[in-house]
Amino acid sequence: MKFRISLLVAMLSVAQLSAQLPDGSIAPDFTATDINGTEWNLYDLLDQGKKVILDFSATWCGPCWNYHSAGILEEVWDTYGPDGTDEAYVFFIESDDSTTPEDLAGTGSNTTGNWIEGTGYPIIDDGGAIFGLYTNGYYPTIYTICPNRMLTESGQISAADHAAIFNQNSCAAASLALDPTLLNSTGEVTGCVDEPAGVSVAMMNMGTETLTSTTVGMFINDIEVGSTSWTGNLSTYGIAEVILPDYSFSADTEYEVRITGADLNPDNNVVAATFDLGEISSTFLYLEILTDSWGEETSWELRDGNGDVVQSVAAGTLANLTEYTWEIEVEVDACYFFALSDAYGDGLFGSQWGGESGNCRLTSLAGFPGSAYVDSPLSTVLFNDGTSAFFELTAAISTSYGDVSGWTEG
Repeated sequence: MKFRISLLVAMLSVAQLSAQLPDGSIAPDFTATDINGTEWNLYDLLDQGKKVILDFSATWCGPCWNYHSAGILEEVWDTYGPDGTDEAYVFFIESDDSTTPEDLAGTGSNTTGNWIEGTGYPIIDDGGAIFGLYTNGYYPTIYTICPNRMLTESGQISAADHAAIFNQNSCAAASLALDPTLLNSTGEVTGCVDEPAGVSVAMMNMGTETLTSTTVGMFINDIEVGSTSWTGNLSTYGIAEVILPDYSFSADTEYEVRITGADLNPDNNVVAATFDLGEISSTFLYLEILTDSWGEETSWELRDGNGDVVQSVAAGTLANLTEYTWEIEVEVDACYFFALSDAYGDGLFGSQWGGESGNCRLTSLAGFPGSAYVDSPLSTVLFNDGTSAFFELTAAISTSYGDVSGWTEG
């Protein structure tokens, strides 16, 4: 069996500040006053069934100006705004609070042009707090937000592509009285054989009436293997986590979680999930980490099946661009979880900032160094490949007696 890893968060940012909200996140609410004195509240607009586009930019930002002056968001506003089909709102949020009203008008010293002239949609100045609320890392950051509060980083796309996002069925406003929907699996995704694993899902009320109860089941090969009766008081667009009974997996498994209670819309009732068993290891582990140019952000820990920390290194401990090794002895016939984390959220992918990248490898040994490695490491994680820099990586490890030298390549 090849060893698999669980990627808890897979997202990149492009400034050494914070990490972007991933697609599918719930947009934080805010209230702000535009330069004409009109106050706006995001959730008030969403509750009216409107879609909202937020353009986080800065007056001095060249790419922001190029996109703004192309008139694409103005086209969206004219076509789909209050004087068009009245289904969408657009907001320009100047997000660098050090700029001035003169910069916004194109007459200051820190600007690329007149941002006000020809802009029909609302402009919000001094929007740095909102920029931070959305944990943005670069300009421009452009989001499309659906009535259910879920956002997509739409970016610098055409007016037609913006419309394609908010015209999807998944972006429609609540219209049916009873419509619970499952968003994604939140349960455990890796563990040891026959060890109870948590199964859960995020559920949203897409109905117009308050949701007070429903039933949710877990299915493997269309056979229900677990069920729970959920009760609560979930308002429209509210989200709750539904906990199902723990399940003991004996193999890598693909399964579904389904709403099985009354529902007027059966098209959004299923989420697929996978559970991967950890690799079998000897009782000797060998951990190698080469830190990137921001080594102080890297941390790791090894926990046992009870969640207790066996060994760890905290963020702020490791130096930059340095090789480290650890020899770890663990108990036999036990389950462990290794987690490698990055405090900033970009993994060991330091080269994206002009620095150097690092890597990590966790290996099972027949004994401590001096004895032979087994044929494959438990995990060889470059953690810096540019397409997916990971905030956190977890790996399940099951220890046992016996000869492990015959493993297949991982």
